[in-house]
Amino acid sequence: MADTYVLVHGAWHTGELFEPVAQALRARGHVVHTPTLAGNRPGDDRATFGLTEAADSLASYLEQHDLTDVRLVGHSYGGMVISQVAARLSQRLARLVYWVAFVPLDGECLNDMVPPHYKGLFDDIAAANHNAVMLPFPIWREAFINDADATLARSTYEQLNPQPYRCFTEPVRLGTQIAELPMGKSYLLCTEDTAMPHSLPWHPRLSERLGLYRLVSTPGSHELCFTNPALLAEKIEQAGRD
Repeated sequence: MADTYVLVHGAWHTGELFEPVAQALRARGHVVHTPTLAGNRPGDDRATFGLTEAADSLASYLEQHDLTDVRLVGHSYGGMVISQVAARLSQRLARLVYWVAFVPLDGECLNDMVPPHYKGLFDDIAAANHNAVMLPFPIWREAFINDADATLARSTYEQLNPQPYRCFTEPVRLGTQIAELPMGKSYLLCTEDTAMPHSLPWHPRLSERLGLYRLVSTPGSHELCFTNPALLAEKIEQAGRD
């Protein structure tokens, strides 16, 4: 049965980088959209864009394309965005899928959920770069894409773009907690993901905020979209089906 998936990228990414995963899902018979959020598009002002603009751009995309019965998949920072949109457009959504993604409580920002050393690092980078943050390559190589070889790690890093820091510091506006929303929820966990230290894990620390949810696990790093897009597509389908 064909389902509709909207894949929402994380920080430093664009929708285009999800295309190998989207193609694998389309080959499995599904309709797949990969929008790029406001703040990560060419020409966007990284000094002024934030979570509000990103969420508004996703909500507008769903409305303009009149998408319904959507499996809305958020990766990493994308979890912040799909959470805010889910609270606004719950009638359009069949299921939320958080792929190693942040699950905020109402009024919480992304920086509230990261280790203090990340926040300090990002504060310093943003202060020197007009409120934009770029992930240092050593962190990308060792913590985000640790299942890649050196060549793939470097080539994928070169496809990233600066992230507006307000996306990390602006509180999410939900009105109600995600656990109370009516659609189904899933958490997709990559077991070799060390983008968040295992002392502050994605699961169960953040996943349990979904209330009743389906847990799907797979081998791989935080950037499985680059290292094994076919496997990621299979697991997204498992997390997204009724």
